[in-house]
Amino acid sequence: MNIHNLTIEEAEEINTWQYEAPYELYSFTGEDETLKELLDGTYYGVCDEQDKFIGYFCFGDNAQVPGGRDAKLYTGERAIDIGLGMKPALTGKGLGISFLQAGLQFAKDEFKPEKIRLSVAAFNERAIHLYMKAGFQKKVSFVNRGREFQLMEYEEK
Repeated sequence: MNIHNLTIEEAEEINTWQYEAPYELYSFTGEDETLKELLDGTYYGVCDEQDKFIGYFCFGDNAQVPGGRDAKLYTGERAIDIGLGMKPALTGKGLGISFLQAGLQFAKDEFKPEKIRLSVAAFNERAIHLYMKAGFQKKVSFVNRGREFQLMEYEEK
């Protein structure tokens, strides 16, 4: 997979993505402010072997959930937070593990962290299963805007 700085065209496409229930929490607004965040340098586009755009990763503060930040869960100088999203039409088709592994390798090479974390909505059992399969462990749960989230940390297998 090719992971690269997100292009304007990719950011504009992501900003239209709408996910079906119960995953609509991950849908994008289409707002200019969202587009500006997507292009702030913390988001990376992912293309498959046929050079088709399939998703994104983000790293750092933009991968953090405000409720976790309020609870002071994102600590540690050598930790990196990772966020990710696949094109809605591609979710649930078995592509997640190779997608996630590519992003983890990119994070290790690019940021050289001691710890990789992610936050996921607790209802999202499909994603939690994927993350655990890749080596993430559940650490602590927290609430953001009335919804429970799970903080997970990556542990090399």
